[in-house]
Amino acid sequence: MSESIDELSLYDYDLPRDLIAQHPLNRRSDARLLHLERSNGKINHYHVRDLVDLFKPGDLLVVNDTKVVPARLIGFRTATGGRWEGLYLQSDSNGIMELLSKTRGSLRPEESLTLRDREGREVEELVVFSSTEDGKLLVRSRSGTPVIELLERFGRVPLPPYIRDGQMVDSDETSYQTVYARNPGSVAAPTAGLHFTPELLHALRGKGVAIAAVTLHVGVGTFQPVKANQLSEHKMHSEWFEVSDAVAKKINSCKAAGGRIIAVGTTTVRTLETATLQGSGKLVACSGDTDLFIRPPFKFQVIDGLLTNFHLPKSTLLMLISAFASRPLIMAAYQEAIEQRYRFYSYGDCMLIL
Repeated sequence: MSESIDELSLYDYDLPRDLIAQHPLNRRSDARLLHLERSNGKINHYHVRDLVDLFKPGDLLVVNDTKVVPARLIGFRTATGGRWEGLYLQSDSNGIMELLSKTRGSLRPEESLTLRDREGREVEELVVFSSTEDGKLLVRSRSGTPVIELLERFGRVPLPPYIRDGQMVDSDETSYQTVYARNPGSVAAPTAGLHFTPELLHALRGKGVAIAAVTLHVGVGTFQPVKANQLSEHKMHSEWFEVSDAVAKKINSCKAAGGRIIAVGTTTVRTLETATLQGSGKLVACSGDTDLFIRPPFKFQVIDGLLTNFHLPKSTLLMLISAFASRPLIMAAYQEAIEQRYRFYSYGDCMLIL
């Protein structure tokens, strides 16, 4: 091989800022779809609604049914009035929440934080419990409001910074959520799934395409840039996932029958390949944390196809799809998408790699 595929600089590209989608389309399935054929590098242009024609009876579409929680909290330090902002990460069975916290100065145990709702009203108090060794803040609700209820009532959708500087509008509550979201726990959407509508899923089933769901809760680490110049030196963030016994059997049966496994999104890929590594080559039902970093030259054992959005330069997501289709093919496809003025990132268009 003439070049080192471990060099971070190989996964860079220039994107005009006006191609970063700031809002979703009115109809999700109207998004454009770049179809990349791995075998020959051929590129075709479609729309998401055309997936019905691109899939075959017997294919199995695997989605990530995680649900984005309104994880961004806004408020102030009750005693001083100083501004405070937090990003919910996780919680335990006692209602203790772990947050990323931003304020001037240090927060002390038993200090109170007053939350503001989306209309700016002072609505709830959090009490500082302690801090973790890596600087996360542990808090609890003074009123004892259950965590998910608190987030649903007072939180904001944690949009990535490249969308309107992270500032949500009311429509983001539904737009930044897949139609099949079931299990709350993500701070970012599995964005490839944002393109599906109930009507499209119904049409796919009518074509003979089966659909199964796994869960991976997307963490804040998905936005952390790769800083190491060599990919082998990058420490991948960890995220919780689950594959049920019924889904594992469905996937294994599909493969045994010669059907294709098509993953919706990189989170689904990481989940499926992790579950297969844990089964020593056979996909098994399992749950836990995964820090699997998929990059060239990774050997895929489960998926035959991938529906995915267009990803940030030098991101681990771009490295994952480069492992699936080869880096030269992916970079050529991205250049084609830029020339054809596809919309990029979370609210943008997508590509199907088969």
